[in-house]
Amino acid sequence: MKKTLVAIAAMSAISAFAQSSVNLGGTVDLRLGIGNGSTSNNIGLLNNGIASSKFQFTGVEDLGGGLKAGFHLEAGFNPDNGTGGATNVNNQPTGGSTGNGFTFNRRSTLSVMGGFGEVRLGRDYTPHFWNHTFYDPFGTNGVGSSIALTGSAGGSTTVRASNGIGYLSPNLGGFSGQIVTYFGENGSAAAAPAGSNAGSGTSLRVGYGQGPISVGLAWGRTTTSTTTDTTSTNLGGSYDLGIVKIMGAYMIDARTNLTDVRGWVFGVTAPVGPGSLKAAFSQTDQGNDAIGRQFALGYEYALSKRSTVYATVASINNSKTAFSLNGAVTKVGDGSTGFDLGVKHSF
Repeated sequence: MKKTLVAIAAMSAISAFAQSSVNLGGTVDLRLGIGNGSTSNNIGLLNNGIASSKFQFTGVEDLGGGLKAGFHLEAGFNPDNGTGGATNVNNQPTGGSTGNGFTFNRRSTLSVMGGFGEVRLGRDYTPHFWNHTFYDPFGTNGVGSSIALTGSAGGSTTVRASNGIGYLSPNLGGFSGQIVTYFGENGSAAAAPAGSNAGSGTSLRVGYGQGPISVGLAWGRTTTSTTTDTTSTNLGGSYDLGIVKIMGAYMIDARTNLTDVRGWVFGVTAPVGPGSLKAAFSQTDQGNDAIGRQFALGYEYALSKRSTVYATVASINNSKTAFSLNGAVTKVGDGSTGFDLGVKHSF
């Protein structure tokens, strides 16, 4: 009888374990970065050349009836010096953190999932960020990343937002959608100029992906003060021809009583030899002829499924702007060049 009870208990434990899981993973990416500018140059060991360094903890529990609960905790860090990544608690400049400690600054969410889609709570990417990274050959990492993102006027919610309540639809014949409402969490008596709604906003994205075609349209609006807000709109797409994949996106950041900031990126990726070649042109136009243009060329070589070495070179041409690369400093109207040589390892 005792042996039977022990066997039943063991089988129950195995069954419970089979219905839930917790996983640990991540990425470490380091590069030698060189930047040249008309005022000063810079050379050093930098992070995140083709991917973001992070620790990732995920878990899913099967609740039965097609329903699941899950969590996703993702902490960015700087492997060159061991510090944690910065975060923002209220989607406003006042909520910034130096991030020297360990923080789940990249993603910190709790979800309920099923055939209806997913309800997601916490800190995550804003839907209007996705087109920046989906349709840039260099994603949003390293010296080759689009200057359209560097010059964005979207503020604290350009990439992520805290205190979000969101919904992600299931994939329906290639179509999908996402909407998030996020809160600045100021009290009702918040003083000017921020106001009680500062840091609050809504973001949404609809996309289509089927076969070689991918298209996405996104929009987001964040309140920045009692009288102003920033609205970000972008459209992107890609087409995979097999021998080459072409992609591009166009972005507008409209700010109350201020000049719109417009940007675009166009590029290609192609398998060349044992690796992948990437090239991209991008531009940001901040109005009044303040324009930055960038060209980037890179090559990635996979040593294994988890390890990749890469090299990227980029050049910026400024007109009434002073964008620079890899920590260099340049004068208004002067150019800048940069170079990355690095390795990425996933675990």
